[in-house]
Amino acid sequence: MEKKVLIVEDYEDTREFMKILLESYGYKVIEAADGIEAIDRVKQYHPDLILMDISLPVVDGLTATRAIRSFDADSRVPIIAVTAFGKNYYNKAIEAGCNDLIDKPVDFDSLEPILRSYLSH
Repeated sequence: MEKKVLIVEDYEDTREFMKILLESYGYKVIEAADGIEAIDRVKQYHPDLILMDISLPVVDGLTATRAIRSFDADSRVPIIAVTAFGKNYYNKAIEAGCNDLIDKPVDFDSLEPILRSYLSH
């Protein structure tokens, strides 16, 4: 069965590039441009993994993560924070409910093994 990955990214070109890459890995991709859309997509599609940008319009990624964890407490869908703010946001991301954090620009060579490790459980 094809795994569903939700990409939450406000920059359309970055989101599109990530979508093409993840589809080439064999994942079904769902997209959201802000935190509100992310929450709605989780409720609608129940993704297997979420790549959550931290800096988003309307509702930021950490707030969206907290909301997802609060309404979907039984689900342990992995949420990986994606940020240009660096590793100093790691603790904030973990406290919000993220499982991990990766830096922007995303190292696409290391992304697929990270996804595979979270999706193999």
